[in-house]
Amino acid sequence: MEFGKVDASQLDLIDFKLPPDPTETKEVLAKGKGKTKFYIGCAKWGRKDWVGKLYPPKTKEKDFLHYYSTVFNSIEFNGTFYNAKAENIRKWYEQTVEEFIFCPKFTQTITHLKRLKNTEKEVDDFLQAISEFKEKLGPVFLMPHPQFATKNLETLEVFINNIPTDIDLFLELRNDSWYENGYNKELFSFLKKNKKGTIITDAAGARNFVHMHLTTPQCFIRFVGNALHKTDYERIDDWVERIKQWMEAGLEKCYFFMHQHEELHSPALIKYFIEQLNARCGTNIKVPEMQSE
Repeated sequence: MEFGKVDASQLDLIDFKLPPDPTETKEVLAKGKGKTKFYIGCAKWGRKDWVGKLYPPKTKEKDFLHYYSTVFNSIEFNGTFYNAKAENIRKWYEQTVEEFIFCPKFTQTITHLKRLKNTEKEVDDFLQAISEFKEKLGPVFLMPHPQFATKNLETLEVFINNIPTDIDLFLELRNDSWYENGYNKELFSFLKKNKKGTIITDAAGARNFVHMHLTTPQCFIRFVGNALHKTDYERIDDWVERIKQWMEAGLEKCYFFMHQHEELHSPALIKYFIEQLNARCGTNIKVPEMQSE
C-alpha cells in the first residue's frame, strides 16, 4: 500500500498523536450500547512471504485463506474492487470458518470509472454477487475516486440513498476538501441520519484523514504502518487507549485492519495490537501465533 507513504527519515518528525474526539463523536457514542465486538485482521491473505511467519511452513497457497480465517475473524476485502464474481465469492465463503466476515469494497467501475453516477446496473450486480457471502458479509466499504470532492456531495447522497437500508456501509474519502476544519459537517449529518459509518485511515503522510468523527457507535480503522518502525508501536498504543475510551463511552463494534507499505510486516503489528487490547481493555481476543517465534 503506497497511500500516505513517507521516507523513513521523516517518521520521527511527524506528530502522530491522535486528535481529540469532536463533540459530535462523543454524542454518537453516548447513544451506543457498548459491549464492543471486535473484527480485526489484515487487507490480504495471499502472501507467500507469510509462510513460516504467520502460516505454518509448507502451507500451500490454496490453503492460505482457510488458515487466515482460523487466525483472524475478518478481512478488509479489496478483491471485489477489481472483480466481484459470484462464483469466486462462493469459493471464498466455503474456504473460511464459521463466524468469519468479509468487508468487501465496491468495484472500481462504480467508484473510479463511473464515479457513482449511472451505476444502477453495476450496483445491482455487485450486491447480487456479495450476497453469496451470506452470513459472512460484513460492512461494505465505499471509497470514491480521490478526485471526488465536496462539490460532488449530492452525487454521493443520491448514491447512498439508493443502497438498500440493510447494507451496512462505511465511507472513506480521499479528497482533502472533505477534511477542511475537521470533517464536512453536511456530510456528517447525512451519514449520521442514514446510519452509515465513517472510515478513519491512519497513515504517516495523510494526517488530515485521522478525523476522529464517528457517525454511528462503530469505528472502522485502517492503520498503515511503516515496516515496524518504533512509531508504529507508539501509534498502536495511542489507538488502544482511544478505543478503550470509546468502549467505555458506548462503542458497539470496532473494525480494525492492518496495512503496511510492505505487507510482510502486517501480522507482527496486528499481533501487538491484539496483545495490547487484551492487556489494557480487558478483551480476550485470540492472539496470532507467529511461526518464527
